[in-house]
Amino acid sequence: MLLVLALILLGALAALLWSLAVSKEGASWQVVLGFVWLMVFVTLLWAVVFSNVVMSFFDFDVRRFGIRPRVVDGLWGIPLHVFLHGGIGHAFGNTIGLTVLGGLVAFRGKAALIGLSVFVTLAGGSLLWLIGRPNTNHIGASGLVFGFFGYLVARGFFQRDILSILTALVAISVYGLSMLFGILPTGGFISWEGHLSGLLAGILYAYLEGGRRDGGE
Repeated sequence: MLLVLALILLGALAALLWSLAVSKEGASWQVVLGFVWLMVFVTLLWAVVFSNVVMSFFDFDVRRFGIRPRVVDGLWGIPLHVFLHGGIGHAFGNTIGLTVLGGLVAFRGKAALIGLSVFVTLAGGSLLWLIGRPNTNHIGASGLVFGFFGYLVARGFFQRDILSILTALVAISVYGLSMLFGILPTGGFISWEGHLSGLLAGILYAYLEGGRRDGGE
């Protein structure tokens, strides 16, 4: 169990290192490809949602493959949970956040967006698996949305260039209040632990990215 978790975290670290290695190659094309990748991801998300609607007629529910904290079988949910949603409304709400905040990240290029997405999914998902409430099943891309937000705001703080600061202010003005309430402990079906885990993973990515580049300059 611990070995699997370690391998997942190594995958998150590999995504970070890959992003740093290729992020400056063909900057203009990187931005275009970033938006293309974002649209592909959203399309895949919706394909899974509609596939689950069809498979529900055959008594098969893919949502059972979410993150189940501290359960061995729940480890499968770490890479899969971002594609699984409770319904069309749940997926639609996350699609808006992914498009807006993911779009802001995409301006930094394909490598940045993919690297951040993989890192938040794996590192944030691992943290959720460790701290989530017992006997729960966590699904949805909201943790990734919170990760995008945490990254954009933290990058403005760590990088302190005009563009990063302005991007952070835009993210805060649009989503700041909802992000604050989203990480407050609540009961019911809201995965506040998933939101918090994604947020922390996004902040950590910004720190590691900024620290690596500062150290190399």
